Amino acid sequence: GMAEIWASDFIASPVVDCSGPVRYSIRLTGQAPDQSRLGVTFDCDSPANTVIFIDAWDAVGNRDFCETYVLVQDQTGICAGPTTTGSVAGTISTETNEAVEGVDVAVSGPMSQNTLTNVSGSYLLNNLTAGGDYTVTPVLDANYLNGVSTFDLVLISRHILGVQLLDSPYKMVAADVNNSRSITTLDLIQLRRLILAIDTEFANNTSWRFVPASYSFPVPTNPWFEQFPEVININDLAGNMINQNFLAVKIGDVNGSVVPNLTAVEDRTVNGEFALNVMDQQVKAGNEYVVTFTGEQMESIRGYQATLTFGDALELVDVVYGAAKEENFGMRFVGEGAITMSWNGEAKSSDNLFSLVFRANAEGRLSEMLGVSSRYTRTEAYNVNNNLMGVSLNFGGALVSEGFELYQNQPNPFKGQTVIGYNLPEAAYVTLTVQDAAGKVLRVVRNEGVKGYNQVALNSNELPASGVLYYTIATEGFTATKKMIVVQ
Repeated sequence: GMAEIWASDFIASPVVDCSGPVRYSIRLTGQAPDQSRLGVTFDCDSPANTVIFIDAWDAVGNRDFCETYVLVQDQTGICAGPTTTGSVAGTISTETNEAVEGVDVAVSGPMSQNTLTNVSGSYLLNNLTAGGDYTVTPVLDANYLNGVSTFDLVLISRHILGVQLLDSPYKMVAADVNNSRSITTLDLIQLRRLILAIDTEFANNTSWRFVPASYSFPVPTNPWFEQFPEVININDLAGNMINQNFLAVKIGDVNGSVVPNLTAVEDRTVNGEFALNVMDQQVKAGNEYVVTFTGEQMESIRGYQATLTFGDALELVDVVYGAAKEENFGMRFVGEGAITMSWNGEAKSSDNLFSLVFRANAEGRLSEMLGVSSRYTRTEAYNVNNNLMGVSLNFGGALVSEGFELYQNQPNPFKGQTVIGYNLPEAAYVTLTVQDAAGKVLRVVRNEGVKGYNQVALNSNELPASGVLYYTIATEGFTATKKMIVVQ
């Protein structure tokens, strides 16, 4: 409850005197001038408006002074004596009761404070001054693709057509990708652009939204009937306010496939294979070839997605659309020999899905130049029974499927959470090792990988080093290493 003020604090421009340097002192009302008093002290008993005098002394003892004042304010409440404190605590979980880790929970009011939810989705904001009004706001705006796939497009499309309505207000909020308070084909367009890696985030929405768990939608079939809250307001904080819980909504994920924390494992059981039929042929450098793609058993397929790879051996000249239209392709990575694909709808096995016009840069078999991958858009398909299927290319009975592949972590560089994706040709035990530039092992994660796409989430808080690190995925028969950048 004390503060010091110095004479020098009030000298706007020093005075030059013929007798030498000028010195300054300070005094309160009733105190005698004293050259040695360079400062005065204020405490809880000082008047709110205190008059002070600044004395100026020359080298031979002459003096003059100015009179001013100081406003004494107890802005932090020190003089009020000990204050009682309280806390705010709760959990953040999805509609299916899965804990969401890494949510930045902020409290604002008489005091401000931030914390991150732990692996159980819990947060605690403590030592808050009691009696104040506070607002609790959760934020998580990262990893937009987490839980998002073409199957969500299938389900949202069926909702728009009235074939199969989304059965909860939280799923409807997740389907409103463009945050227009409605579900339309514009949401499908934005979501597909994300899946195709054309966009990396939503233009008018965040990756996650949070609704207080205590809130009940007045009209469950219309979550926008009124503006639903996304914060919790606490008036006159008293004691420990527990159970200040939120329900988390992953935007774009309407089938609940999001992986909300580092310990969760994505449920991916692949049932069968969807093949894109391609006629194999010998190609010669410099010649152009029209490669037509059809689908096996298309009558039972609701949608598919994949990254079609052709490397340096082929150069894309044109795309001829069929059942798959322009909006079903992403050309962002054509220069790297890859096209992203996402299609849903109805088609027949006899329909041409699309054709690609290539110019060959080398001689060889087409089946040795074309492939499928999850590098940018993960490889998967969905049948009318909502089963998850793999995707392969069928060259006259010879299937070309995804092999072992390690993908670049996303995002990169990263602070907070990043996701490392990899593909396995068969289910296998997998070891992920993270090392620094000197080769020191920083983290080891062992998982039971499934056939197809897999992913592991890492948090920068659990890595004891920043800068350039290296991660290695190893199985009994395959090993691959990439580098990532951690920002602390």
